[in-house]
Amino acid sequence: EVQFVESGGGLVQAGGSLRLSCAVSGFTFDDYVIAWFRQAPGKEREGVSCLNSRDDSTYYADSVKGRFTISSPSDGGKSTAYLQMNGLEPEDTAIYYCAADYLECRAGGPKDYEYRFWGQGTQVTVSS
Repeated sequence: EVQFVESGGGLVQAGGSLRLSCAVSGFTFDDYVIAWFRQAPGKEREGVSCLNSRDDSTYYADSVKGRFTISSPSDGGKSTAYLQMNGLEPEDTAIYYCAADYLECRAGGPKDYEYRFWGQGTQVTVSS
């Protein structure tokens, strides 16, 4: 059974940092695209970042470029993915989800309807 467990969310002041983790069991990220999505209250879910494990290509939404970093270290057996978030802003407040599937990490960003495997989400709240 494939399970994704997310952690690392919380409350942080503007300018602070958080690192989200997405640990998987019954699965590794080898050959898969890992994506992070977020959904703020009253808004649609948006693709924040993706990483193609096959060639390490990445995508970042303009709103997070230069502040967020996606990774899935090979020394972890590619069973954990991370989203390092620096310079957090109140606009980053949302529930963050990791997802994976055998796709491409395209320049237009990840689309949630394409992903079959999902974590349960973790809340990130940034205070001003």
